[in-house]
Amino acid sequence: MLSFTALIQKFGTNDEYADRSIFGWAYIEIPTDVTDALRPGQKTSFRVKGTLDNHTIKQVALIPMGVAAETPGAFMIPINAQMRRGTGKDAGATLRVTLAFDDSSLPQSAEFMLCLDDDPAALAYFKTLPKGHQNYFSKWIEQAKTVETKTKRITQAVTALGMGLGYGEMIRYFKK
Repeated sequence: MLSFTALIQKFGTNDEYADRSIFGWAYIEIPTDVTDALRPGQKTSFRVKGTLDNHTIKQVALIPMGVAAETPGAFMIPINAQMRRGTGKDAGATLRVTLAFDDSSLPQSAEFMLCLDDDPAALAYFKTLPKGHQNYFSKWIEQAKTVETKTKRITQAVTALGMGLGYGEMIRYFKK
């Protein structure tokens, strides 16, 4: 594992960021020597595991910063509410970070997979999707707060996959 110290920063505290979709995000910037050691030559997002102070993280995406970065090729980790609670820190605080490349796969929703087994066409289409796109469905289903919502999402996902719709297409289809 690679270790370093990082300052929690926040987009929107500086007028130079024109991209309003990231306005207000808390994040830490990952030094290029760390990302080069984790994934040499990597220019696109990849997942890591490790710790932020004593808070364990896994399957967390390192996101390329693009034009927002002072250093070309820099990556960041968005700091979500769970990470802030886990560390007890917010923008302006310093974190002790340890990271390693995380090649473990995200688990698929067990209930969702059981339902897909009952619809061969939906399962066949699901298997043609890239792993990341498969994960969209599973994460969306598992984030449901009630059994009713989870059941509704599984039904929508299986129906959409049977129609040959991807995740984004499904969301738009059922909003109509």
